[in-house]
Amino acid sequence: MFSKEESRLMKQEFWTSFGKSFPRKWILYNTKLKGFSFKFHFDNKTAAVVLDVEDDLEYRIKYWEKLEALKNILTTEYLPEAIYHEQYILDNEKEISRILVPLDLKVSIHNKKSWRDVMEFFNKNMRLFEAFFEEYRDVIAD
Repeated sequence: MFSKEESRLMKQEFWTSFGKSFPRKWILYNTKLKGFSFKFHFDNKTAAVVLDVEDDLEYRIKYWEKLEALKNILTTEYLPEAIYHEQYILDNEKEISRILVPLDLKVSIHNKKSWRDVMEFFNKNMRLFEAFFEEYRDVIAD
């Protein structure tokens, strides 16, 4: 078991190591679309790359309809493991829409032995997510 401070330092070490191992400017929040962002998720049990659609309900519905229309392309040409959640409840009970690509390995941010697998997963799958977004940005934004 780790103290809060030990856990915080380990998380900081992971993200610093990831940035040094895979130096790249990720899109993440810089999509230029309101409430539309990419995120890395890594905790004590899971790792995933996600696309969150949140904030204004009107924008959320608009973007989600476009993403649904592009689902076959995303899952056929880019990320076959992508899971669509039209209604996803965050820990703070906020409802968003989410596309999730999980890592199918038992991992923990507190287990340094799993870090390399997670880093490689993040790099590969976020690149594919971003490539999909860049290719279909105009369709999603329209």
